Amino acid sequence: MATSTVSIPQLPHHKVKLKKRGQRSCNEKNEKGKFCGGHLKRWFYTDDVLEQKCGDLEKSWGRDAEVYRCEHCKTLYLPSPEDPSGLSVGGPGQTSVFGLTIPGKGK
Repeated sequence: MATSTVSIPQLPHHKVKLKKRGQRSCNEKNEKGKFCGGHLKRWFYTDDVLEQKCGDLEKSWGRDAEVYRCEHCKTLYLPSPEDPSGLSVGGPGQTSVFGLTIPGKGK
């Protein structure tokens, strides 16, 4: 697996990381070295009242950037460039083993 060095733009009031391929939980360590483990959820920051006061994200990335946020420590994650775009945090899912496969939605 090749690791690429991508510079992640840091913001004054937020910690920003790059989400790994298929990552669904936070990998931020606390001061004791334990992983946070909170779920990463898509964050619509333009609807958040506290973020509207801060305004860092909208000024830096615009109104419609795809951003995920840890539910516990509030670390922000940008989507992985390795992941196909348009997929949720949970990923593409699996094909049914019972023969009940439903055709995918057309784009």
